[in-house]
Amino acid sequence: QARLVESGGGSVQSGGSLRLSCKNSGVPYKGHQEYCLAWFRQAPGQERDSVPVAVIDQRDTSTYAGSVKGRFIISQDRAADSFILEMSDLKPEDTARYYCAASFGYPESTVPRGCSTRISRWYDYWGLGTQVTVSS
Repeated sequence: QARLVESGGGSVQSGGSLRLSCKNSGVPYKGHQEYCLAWFRQAPGQERDSVPVAVIDQRDTSTYAGSVKGRFIISQDRAADSFILEMSDLKPEDTARYYCAASFGYPESTVPRGCSTRISRWYDYWGLGTQVTVSS
């Protein structure tokens, strides 16, 4: 069964760092001309955000939400068939369950071409999430 699996979550003090990984097992985005690989988060008691925290496309162009820009870095590890979210200078407001997701295979006329404006409705494959807790 095709799936994405997150790992690397945990508890850290404010100012600390974590590295999240999203391992692909059979999700076929690599065969498509364009794709978006993203991290979304869901804060305690809240709905999952519709806008990704970070997203990277097939050309390794990345985009970040303003709240994490300069602190988080998204990247692909193509050899390992995974993508990574490196988080630094973590803040209590970063506490959330983090989900990785992939979007690909939509006709050009039905989906935004760039990943910077592609929201959660366009992501078809999701992991189950990994918890990140940042204490003050």
